[in-house]
Amino acid sequence: MKKSFISYAMAVIINRALPDVRDGLKPVHRRILYSMSELGLTPDKPFRKCARIVGDVLGKYHPHGDSSVYDALVRLAQDFSTRYMLVNGHGNFGSVDGDSAAAMRYTEAKFAPIAMELLRDIEKETV
Repeated sequence: MKKSFISYAMAVIINRALPDVRDGLKPVHRRILYSMSELGLTPDKPFRKCARIVGDVLGKYHPHGDSSVYDALVRLAQDFSTRYMLVNGHGNFGSVDGDSAAAMRYTEAKFAPIAMELLRDIEKETV
């Protein structure tokens, strides 16, 4: 029992908790980006409410609670959290001083231009 639990715990840590070396994203980040691409939130389109994005991710790809998905979305929109912002946020997305982001119903998001490079050939269904 102990050995199987340790194996499961290590698999969870490696596959979910640690960012992937290929792109630096966790599975929840990939799900958010994929969902945003399905919604058509390209940089030239208008912003969409974060609650809509989070709801889409929860309903289709990540049924683990809205706060974890919204926190991951906020992190993608913070210029001080990642080297390149993949999400262009509109509203209060927190600060370096530890201020938290506003509720998802008050914030809006769409892709930053650099995120389109990650999703450039997604319609080709290649890995």
